[in-house]
Parts: sequence; C-alpha cells; structure tokens
Amino acid sequence: MEDVNAVETLPVGRMGAAARPSFAAVAEQHLDDVYRYLLVLTRDATLAEDLASETFERALRAWRRFDPRRGSARTWLCSLARNAALDWFRSDRRRRRREEAVAEPEGALEHPDLGLSPPLERALAALSAADREVIALRVVLDLDPQQAANLLGVSATACTTRLNRALKRLEERLNDDD
Repeated sequence: MEDVNAVETLPVGRMGAAARPSFAAVAEQHLDDVYRYLLVLTRDATLAEDLASETFERALRAWRRFDPRRGSARTWLCSLARNAALDWFRSDRRRRRREEAVAEPEGALEHPDLGLSPPLERALAALSAADREVIALRVVLDLDPQQAANLLGVSATACTTRLNRALKRLEERLNDDD
C-alpha cells in the first residue's frame, strides 16, 4: 500500500526548501498585519509606518534564523515589531528626559542667527527638535544616512524617512509663511 502522506521527512535540524517560504512572500502576506499591530501599539500612523519599516529590515537580516517549526511567520514578525516598538518607546523616553534636563526656562534662549533668510529661520524654528536635529545632521552637517542614523539611534532607513518627513514639514511651514 502506498503512503498517502506526501510530506517529505527530513532529519531533525534540516529543512527542505518547500517547507520554508520566501522572505518576499512572507513580507507581502503579513505587511498589513504588522502595520495594524504597530498602529494599535503606537496610535500614530507615521510612527507605525517607521516601525513597520524597521521591523521588516530586522526580519530580512534575521531571515536565515527563522524556523517555521517554532512558530508562524506572522507571530515572529509581530514579535520583531513589538521589540522595535519597545526599543522606540525606551529611546523616546530617554530622549525626552535628556531634553528636559537641558531645557532652559521659556524665553531664556535667544534664537541664534544662522545666516538664513528670515522665512527659513521661522520655518525651522516652528519644527520639532527631532525634525531640526535630523535636518542639521543630514543637510547642514552633510552626514551620510548611516552616520546620522547612528547618532540618532535608529536605522538608516528610519533616518532617511525622518529626513524626508522633516523636509516636507519644513516646506509646508515655508509655504504657510508666504
């Protein structure tokens, strides 16, 4: 009698190519789930996008270590997403404490003359400290994405995303000033 089980039996510790889906297929299948999970955790669509990007970057680097016998790809990705979110919350909390520790009372700091046009200086002043920081690192200091990312404590992808969003907000502020 012929065996009806068509699954190939492999020695423990060895996986066949058929048992392991491609990273691209897994990423495409679970991108929305990971994003929605992060959206619920953060309640911020922009941050959820950044963290989803970070999650899939981490997943791609760790893909060789993923073992479908230990759990589904979806739960593995959500675990990576949770870790990325927790890392971000910890980093944000530390950043806020540092900012509060060095903050001067309102009006104590004089705005420095950066040698820029008054509308550009007003638009920069209207941005958040985080936006001004990424612009300073990438545009003013002309650091490459990896160097700036290292200083910010984020991935190069997240740094580039932050820069693009900061520049968009700067442009909006400049347009509002007109």
